[in-house]
Parts: sequence; structure tokens; C-alpha cells
Amino acid sequence: MKAIASSRKRKSKRKSLKKQAFDAQAFLDSAGVSRKVVVYRKLQNVYSQGDCATSVMYIQEGGVKLSVVNEVGKEAVVAILGPSDFFGEGCLAGQEVRMGTATAIAPTSILVIEKKEMMRVLHAEHALSDRFMAYILSRNIRIEEDLIDQLFNSSEKRLARTLLLLTRYGRNSEPQKVRPEVSQEMLAEMIGTTRSRVNFFMNKFRKLGFIRYNGGLQVNSSLLSVVLHE
Repeated sequence: MKAIASSRKRKSKRKSLKKQAFDAQAFLDSAGVSRKVVVYRKLQNVYSQGDCATSVMYIQEGGVKLSVVNEVGKEAVVAILGPSDFFGEGCLAGQEVRMGTATAIAPTSILVIEKKEMMRVLHAEHALSDRFMAYILSRNIRIEEDLIDQLFNSSEKRLARTLLLLTRYGRNSEPQKVRPEVSQEMLAEMIGTTRSRVNFFMNKFRKLGFIRYNGGLQVNSSLLSVVLHE
């Protein structure tokens, strides 16, 4: 019986260690990783479209809006990122200039890691490589889903999906808050419609009980029914 208990204890410990095998924040904070911490104020650009791409960023606190402006000055919001998200990784794949603009949507603390240093630690630290690769693959899947969403779904479905993604749907079954910095105008830019249409659908979602305003915008998981509805 003691042997069985000991075996179970070892297995439990291995599982626990596996879950905590790598903490990106702890690693990036550790000595030996050449990086700097930069704090940005709300609405300050982290980098602008056309700037030289020389580093990878990791968000500690706050949030960042990624956007692109076309030749006639029309802006499209590509993504809203939060703590534990990487961005600016295009430099690792030979991207010489930034393809879009990154803007802090709140007071934001960012770890800035130079391209050469990031390449070094990715080769030297397999745990970081695994986490980073999983993140990039996950983002690629998200981009593909966003493209399909834009091509085939109505603006109502696109708004519902965007709200769920902004609250990181699936991590918690309880209603989740959308960052107060994410305005209806920003949502309109993200899904490719007008602010008045966003306002119309937000009122509809509220009346149906999918969202509510209680110290800020809260999104219920039941909003998923709008995305799944044919």
C-alpha cells in the first residue's frame, strides 16, 4: 500500500511539475536574458507602421491595439492583446519593417527583447521555444478564423465572436468583463462595420441577456449561441 501511495505521489508531483514546467514571465525576468522593460502611457505608440522591426515584445501589464492604415488613411484594428501576449515577432521571420502600428490602450508595461537575443534564447531554451511556437500557431489559427469570419459571417456574428475573444472565452464560465478601453468605435474597426451597427447589435445582445453593463461591459458565455446560430 505504501508503494502504491508513493507511486501516486510521484505521478502527482510529475503532473504538477509538468504544468509548471515553464513560466515565460519568470524566464524573461531572469538574469541572462538581455531585455528592457518599457512603460507606455495610454494611447502612446509602441511602434508605428513602417518602423524598423528589430525586437519582439511581451506584455506584462495593460493592453495593446494592433492596427493597419491603408493608402487613403483608413484604419483597421487587427487585434487587441493583453498580458502574456507576444507581438512584433515578424522580425524573426525576416520582416524588416513593421507592417502595422501597436498602440497602448491603457498604461502598459512591456518587455522588449532584441531580435538577436530572442533568436539566441529560442535556440538555447526549449521550454521557451515550445511556448512561443504554441503561441504563434494559435495566433495563426486565430488569423485564419478571423479571415473566414470576415468573408462569410454577418457583422452580428463577427461582433459576437470578437466580444467572446476579447474576454478570452473558455477560461472561465462566469461573465467576463471587456476592457473599458475597447470602445464601440474600436469594435466597429475590428469587425469592419459602422459604430451605429455595433450600437444596434450591442443593444440587441443586452436585451437578450447576452451582455450586461455592471461596472463595465460584461459578456456571458451564452453569446456563443449567436456565433453558432445558422
